[in-house]
Amino acid sequence: MDLILRRRRSCSSRSLVSILLLFFLVASILESSAEVLTLTAESFNDKVKEKDTIWFVKFCVPWCKYCKNLGTLWEDLGNAVEGEDEIEIGEVDCSTSRTVCSKVDIHAYPTFKIFYDGEEVAKYTGPKDVESLKAFVLAEAEKAAQKKLEDDSEL
Repeated sequence: MDLILRRRRSCSSRSLVSILLLFFLVASILESSAEVLTLTAESFNDKVKEKDTIWFVKFCVPWCKYCKNLGTLWEDLGNAVEGEDEIEIGEVDCSTSRTVCSKVDIHAYPTFKIFYDGEEVAKYTGPKDVESLKAFVLAEAEKAAQKKLEDDSEL
């Protein structure tokens, strides 16, 4: 009887450990994709018009092999700029948000654009790696901040 109780406790402990590991795995997956916001036709305009916020947006379609080849690049970028003030990373699925993609003149995939205070300020055409993308968005954020300071000082 003692042996049976020990085995039950052992199985119970293993089950608890397995459940906890599964919970932490799911939590880490959800956390890793939380830094990229999916923008839709309903949310795009409001988000990119947020005052003093740089939006770096990827425009893709699910069937595009070049978009698929990016893998986790955009999520990795989102994690890399986490904590940077006033920088947001977004993505638009042009197969479901055609009006957005048409409005911002998207004709090829993937396309990467930066928006500030609702206006398109730059299009990225450089290397597709986290370091280059992060350097680009940080440089554009610096330009936007400098322009804002100049505009404010003219008042």
